Amino acid sequence: MYQIPIYKVMLVRDASIKVEDRPVILSGAEAYAILKDWFLDHDRDEFVILMLNNKNRVIGINSVSVGNLSASLVHPREVFKPLILHNAAAVILAHNHPSGDPAPSVQDRQITTRLKEIGEVMGIRVLDHIVVGEGRYYSFLDQGDL
Repeated sequence: MYQIPIYKVMLVRDASIKVEDRPVILSGAEAYAILKDWFLDHDRDEFVILMLNNKNRVIGINSVSVGNLSASLVHPREVFKPLILHNAAAVILAHNHPSGDPAPSVQDRQITTRLKEIGEVMGIRVLDHIVVGEGRYYSFLDQGDL
């Protein structure tokens, strides 16, 4: 007789970062203020998400993937899994460019469009995509690209 495994899906808190107050994100600058220290001294590309509630308050951060010097593989399943588990209403996508130049690549633009479309289907708003460079950033929302 075959036994079917029974699984339990859980979200586990790994760590936390300290901020003055639970931030409300209304602009790329506010997202960057949280993310700049996260990406400080990263030598590889990392893709993270800021999970937000209905009032755009940050309820968590999740590292989706860590890549190499110039790329990080991002699959929609890995982006939306923690959002669903955390009951997030919205998300801000973010990744760094270890080169220091925050200008988005063609691939950055493609994954942003794809994740926004998937978010619309799932009922999770993609509010922005922040690309962090050396001391500066690019916000898809602020630049009118989202």
